[in-house]
Amino acid sequence: MPPVARLVVSAPASGHGKTAVAVGLLAALRRRGLTVAGMKIGPDYTDAAYLGAAAGRPGRNLDPQLVGANRIGPLLAHGAAGADLAVLAGAMGLYDSLGSRADSASTASVATALRAPVVLVVDVAAMGQSIGALVHGFRAYDDMLWLGGVILNRVGSERHEQVLRDALDEIGVPVFGALRRGELPPGLPRAAGVVPVAQHTVDAVRLIRRLGEVVDGAIDLDRLLGLARSAPQLTVPAWSAADAVASDGPLPASSARRPVIAVAGTSELVYGYPETVELITAAGGAVVPVDPLRDESLPESTAALVLPGGIPEGYAAELSANRALTVAVADLARSGRPVLAEGTGLLWLLRECDGRPMGEVFDAVATTTDRMIVGYREATARAATPIAMLGARVTGYKQHQLVVSPRAGHTPAWTWGNGVPEGFVWRRVHASQLILHWAGMPQIARRLVVAAGPASAGPAAQLPVGPGAVTPGPDAPPAGPRPAEQDPSLLVGSSDDLR
Repeated sequence: MPPVARLVVSAPASGHGKTAVAVGLLAALRRRGLTVAGMKIGPDYTDAAYLGAAAGRPGRNLDPQLVGANRIGPLLAHGAAGADLAVLAGAMGLYDSLGSRADSASTASVATALRAPVVLVVDVAAMGQSIGALVHGFRAYDDMLWLGGVILNRVGSERHEQVLRDALDEIGVPVFGALRRGELPPGLPRAAGVVPVAQHTVDAVRLIRRLGEVVDGAIDLDRLLGLARSAPQLTVPAWSAADAVASDGPLPASSARRPVIAVAGTSELVYGYPETVELITAAGGAVVPVDPLRDESLPESTAALVLPGGIPEGYAAELSANRALTVAVADLARSGRPVLAEGTGLLWLLRECDGRPMGEVFDAVATTTDRMIVGYREATARAATPIAMLGARVTGYKQHQLVVSPRAGHTPAWTWGNGVPEGFVWRRVHASQLILHWAGMPQIARRLVVAAGPASAGPAAQLPVGPGAVTPGPDAPPAGPRPAEQDPSLLVGSSDDLR
């Protein structure tokens, strides 16, 4: 396969400006006529969306916790196919990780596995010669890491910049550029998630263009390109949705009519990971986008609906206000058609959210708390659904402030930790705040397309199950409190609990 020029942009910690620099690099290089690809290390939808918009092609996520370490290289090769350069934005600090296995999920571990050079963006507003000690420590902490150089951010003056450059020159670390205080615009509008990018809002377009102009004027792009092109050739084949779907065995003979699978998003950007659409298409589904924030009806002949977790909770009011589409989604769910909802997609199906009426598929409510619940969960499926077989174990990601009560129905979607249930399964609706990356579970796409086919229509249709499995009947009630759900401690959460 052709060599993949690649570069990881990281920082000592969050808040140093690494994502803004990565977006600016992509915009600046694209403006120079290069074909570029943007990717985010970790599960973050927002950063990936902005990286993709700057690159002019889908932004992707490389998360070993969600897809497995062995798929990171192939996914990089797939996402960077035909590109002159792939820019990977790190997560948090270079050696940090939300997962329990920091050695396999940090930006440093991903960069090392990909044999990609790292450029460290450092906020130096309150720093002088100590920059040398800081960068030396990051370089020496892991002998396997390839620290290619530094980009200085929030430099105060020419004299300040010279002090910093001299300190880094003493330890032999190149400086690829220096950004003055105030040159980088404020951070990406994180509360808005992927929506501004998907809808091409004026603010999002202007922000990307401005970041490109700043980076073009302050950073030596030619030297950075040289560093990226010095990365050795990847020896893994590119990931393929068709191969991933076929890994479970030959696909059933295709019928003349492919089932229509509506996926939340726009024609340019799905509200989730782009591999979801690629896998559904490879499995034989006809993907049609539906924007829950703008469209007022489902696509014609919709046989299944996928609501990925990319819509932020801040848009719950807009989801509630779109009554026509909300009713259509609820009708689809009650008809027995498959509906897979993650994150805010679950909230859309509840009775209400912060007092606003929602879809009323499940008799549960969501309330905003003052705590952000974030982290990975190793979950066990509690029913056979298009998502998984009963008893299947998966790794997903949670990031939410809204807490659902009750947190599970009579048939929960998952359990984890000490057996705490979460989510709702009813007929063929699977709804949970847990977010999955389908590249780590490509069989979901095949199961969904089979469930959406004409032979499986109707509320009583069942998927294959494992030994001793029991799936909910068509008249199972949508929700109901369980003994564990009466415990008030389950109604609040934090980054280190089991919620």
